[in-house]
Amino acid sequence: LAASFDVSRITARRALDELAAEGLAQRAQGKGTFVRAPQPMPAVEARTEGLFENLIAMGLKTTATLVSFGYRAAPADVATRLETTKGAEIQHAVRIRSLEGAPISHLTTWVPAEIGRTYSEADMAREPLLALLERAGVHVQSADQTITAGLADAEMAPLLETEVGAPLLRLSRVVRDRDGRPVELLTALYRPDRYQHRMRMERVTTDGTALWEPVPTTSHPMTDREIRT
Repeated sequence: LAASFDVSRITARRALDELAAEGLAQRAQGKGTFVRAPQPMPAVEARTEGLFENLIAMGLKTTATLVSFGYRAAPADVATRLETTKGAEIQHAVRIRSLEGAPISHLTTWVPAEIGRTYSEADMAREPLLALLERAGVHVQSADQTITAGLADAEMAPLLETEVGAPLLRLSRVVRDRDGRPVELLTALYRPDRYQHRMRMERVTTDGTALWEPVPTTSHPMTDREIRT
């Protein structure tokens, strides 16, 4: 190391000591210094039957930091997805959700202003949004969700403690009430090394065609379909 980086042995030894102190390296007497493998993060699990209740439960097991909160005119794409007019007043919030101090996801939510004003910025910092919607009298019924890929930009990369351009799992969800009215638009970007979306499938033959379908949920405490963070 001293030769490779053109530093003294004392400097190289001090650097190794600092890496070991930070948990990034492990010293083994008589063997040397080795890179320490990342420690697995504990999983937070939520069954997919009763999806919204389980999303709330997952929110209660993690912590959220409110980055920004306010009201603004709805951009055209947001207005379209929330089925409102462009420029309509809408609540906009950004949060970082973490597990044991490690950031998992960057969450951007848009909520119609008449619903958003039923709770405060302080409420948003403390409670899961779905719980706040239900407290406001919104009867959440369904959601349209897509999962794709995304990249960390210069704004969210430091919040997620990753590099600009790092690959992320992108989830987009429109939540509707029992009347079919959109009540929330969520865009969530997850670190793929800390979040997995898992689903067990089985082969089913319909009209002579074999297709993959989700396994029906059971009463087993560890269900076949789950969301893991």
